[in-house]
Amino acid sequence: MSALAQTDGPARALSLDIRSVSHHYDIAGTRFDVLDDISLSLTPGEFVALLGPSGCGKSTLLRLAAGLEHPRQGTLLEDGNQIEAPDPSRLLVFQDPTLFPWRTVRRNVATGLEARGLLPQRAHRIDEALSLVRLEDFADAYPRQLSGGMAQRVALARALVNDPGLLLLDEPFGKLDSLTRLSLQTEFLRLWQTAGFTALLVTHDVEEALLLAGRIVVLSDRPARVLAEFRITADYPRHRDDPDFVRLRRDILHELGVQSV
Repeated sequence: MSALAQTDGPARALSLDIRSVSHHYDIAGTRFDVLDDISLSLTPGEFVALLGPSGCGKSTLLRLAAGLEHPRQGTLLEDGNQIEAPDPSRLLVFQDPTLFPWRTVRRNVATGLEARGLLPQRAHRIDEALSLVRLEDFADAYPRQLSGGMAQRVALARALVNDPGLLLLDEPFGKLDSLTRLSLQTEFLRLWQTAGFTALLVTHDVEEALLLAGRIVVLSDRPARVLAEFRITADYPRHRDDPDFVRLRRDILHELGVQSV
């Protein structure tokens, strides 16, 4: 059980239902269709990865799930309640950590609690979240003093301190070097297993999806629609040379129109 769970009880994982969602943007008088009748459900505590071509609408779907935008058609529900606005119960982690450079690590992690007026009651959560991401020794450091991987861990701690039931991840490891990326994938898997939240991950990396997710949803080119779903039943940790891993990688690449190597 996590330090966060030990203090106030574990965050309750949330379900997410995306029902017949279509979306488009109007840009300079031209309509750009982005999502085409997407339906997808996540059960509480599930880890689902979205794969698809660049620009197909994956990030837009996350923004809709976060409540940052409203769909042109269809409905998104969190635990049966319609998503109409952002809420601390579901948080979006971006590819860039977007830390405040003038704030220490501790004060960056505190941002959400401060905004909600909860810092006096929940200040202890900051140290607990930093411990979860193994950055307790860097609480007083500034972003300029951190590596890329450490900065992304701060962004994760900033989300976890709010005890989200649903974490939405928009290529959070995409800009990291390969070794740091592998390390942080392992760390994030541990966080998910420890904290128990529901996770929806957008990634372009087929192997990353196979290493982390219990289900992979493959989307088409824009406007995105669901092409295929793959359930991953292998235990953690997973290995790239496992025959089932290799087979699934080949099948997913085929769905994406890529010749496997």
